[in-house]
Amino acid sequence: MSDQTPPKGEAVLASPVVAAWELALRLRQQRDQLGVEVKTITQALGFSRNYWSAVENERKVLSEESLIKLMELLEFDEEERQELLELRMAAKERGWWTRYGTLLDSDLQRLIGLEAGAETVRCYESLLIPGMLQTEDYARAIMTPDATIRKVEVDQRIQVRLRRQERFVDENPLKMIAIISEAALRQQIGGPAVLRDQLMHLARNIEEREDRLEVRVIPFTATACGLFGAATVHLIEFPNPRLPTVGWQETVTTRGVITESGQVRDIMLTYQDALKNTLSAQQSLELLHQRIKELD
Repeated sequence: MSDQTPPKGEAVLASPVVAAWELALRLRQQRDQLGVEVKTITQALGFSRNYWSAVENERKVLSEESLIKLMELLEFDEEERQELLELRMAAKERGWWTRYGTLLDSDLQRLIGLEAGAETVRCYESLLIPGMLQTEDYARAIMTPDATIRKVEVDQRIQVRLRRQERFVDENPLKMIAIISEAALRQQIGGPAVLRDQLMHLARNIEEREDRLEVRVIPFTATACGLFGAATVHLIEFPNPRLPTVGWQETVTTRGVITESGQVRDIMLTYQDALKNTLSAQQSLELLHQRIKELD
């Protein structure tokens, strides 16, 4: 490997969630490629079948000793062995979001962990400004009416949401393409003043981060769109070509990461089709400024 070529796992070391995912993915792919049965692995390493299932599903991280034995069994070359050991070390770290373990369920922690190692997020919101672009007051207005969330939890959830936004300004800033409905520019979440501040915040972010933030509005005049009827949809892409695009969907009652390739492909195709029904980035920004003036 040349000095100019980083190790394949290097781009994800900032996220233990992505590191654990890549490690499990590469072990599973190598096992499948060689046709090694699970029984062979469990017998060689002294594992139960349930324990190995937890390893392949990222719920457990192997000890260094067990990983070394497994890499020998699965015939990894020396270069890949070093990469997998580095991934294991990264996977053992704790992301900042784990401090909110009692507040965030496993699905949300996984989402944030994937964002931490992502290169690009494409998202869709039908009625709201996306969470990664929300102001504190706007986010509070969304959360406060929920009787199931205590005030102290609202404050903590807002801290998490604002912390997630730091991905736009870190060493390897996240890129985002957001499709929103024109309804999101008009729904007066928190009242006219809160909405106006939110839209100004959004416009400022677009103008200051035009190289990594694109917002496209589906106007009321659009007659059809495959995303109509959806709530929150994300497509998360990574700098490492080994890692496939994953999805995230969220409704009132369900949410979770989608890794099944067929489902992700369908979401990607629907998203691409939806882009054809949006205003251009410049037209979307102009509509945003027009809406701000209406709220003055």
